[in-house]
Amino acid sequence: MEHLIWNIDPILVDFGFLKIRWYGLLFACGFVGSFLTMQWIYQREGKNVEELDTLLWYMVVATIVGARLGHTLIYDPGYYLSHPLKILAVWEGGLASHGATLGIILALYLYRRKYGDSYFWLLDRVSIPTALAGALIRIGNFFNSEILGIPTQHAWGVVFSRVDHLPRHPVQLYEAFCYLLVYAVSLRIYTLRGNQPGFTFGSFIAMLFSVRFVLEYFKTEQAMYDNGLAITTGQLLSVPFVLAGIACIVWSFRTRESKPAG
Repeated sequence: MEHLIWNIDPILVDFGFLKIRWYGLLFACGFVGSFLTMQWIYQREGKNVEELDTLLWYMVVATIVGARLGHTLIYDPGYYLSHPLKILAVWEGGLASHGATLGIILALYLYRRKYGDSYFWLLDRVSIPTALAGALIRIGNFFNSEILGIPTQHAWGVVFSRVDHLPRHPVQLYEAFCYLLVYAVSLRIYTLRGNQPGFTFGSFIAMLFSVRFVLEYFKTEQAMYDNGLAITTGQLLSVPFVLAGIACIVWSFRTRESKPAG
C-alpha cells in the first residue's frame, strides 16, 4: 500500500544569519488570526480596539512561556534540566497546550488586575481564538515531523521519513482539524451566550481537552518517562481541565439563575 512520504524541510527560508521555519511562520499566523478574531469581538461589543495591543503582548508572552515551561518540565525534565539553554529554543518546537492554557489564565488575571476588565469576560472571549492558534501550531508540528502518531496501515497513514519509515497516523492534522471545529463552535456559543459569564470559557476548555484526551490514543507517548499508568501523561493532564470546564459551565448556569429577575 502506498503512503504519503513526508520529507519537508522544516526550514522554509535560510538566509544564513536567519532561518525562517514553517513552525515559526504558522505560530505567528496563529497570533495574527487570534488578533483578528479579538478585533471582531471588540468591535462587535463597542470596545476600544487599541486595548488589544497590550492584551496581545500578554497573550504572546503567556503562551510561549507557559507552553515551553510546560513541555520542558512535564514531558522531558531530565534533558532540559541538564541542558537549560535548550529551554529557550522555542523555534525547535516543543510546546505544551496544558502549560499554555495555565499561562494564559494567569496572564489574564494579571491583565485584569491592571486594566480592570471582568475576569470571566476576558476568559470567555480570549479562549475563542486560542483554538485557532492551537490548530495552526499543530500544523507547524506536522511540518516539524514531531508529536507523531502511532503506526497504522490505513491508506491515509503518513511516513515521516526524517524520523523513520513507518506509516503513522497524521495525528497533528487530526488535532488541527478538531481545534478548528472547537474554534467554530466556540464562536457560535459566544454569539448565543456571550452574556453568560463563564459559559463560553467552560465549554471551550471542556471541548478542547476532551479532544486532546481522545487523540492521545493515536499518539506516541510524549513524556520521556513512564508515568506508571494505563493512560498517557497528556491524558492525565487533560482530565482536570475537562472537569474544570464542566464545573465552569455548571457555575455559569447557577450564577445566572441566582440573579434577581428584572
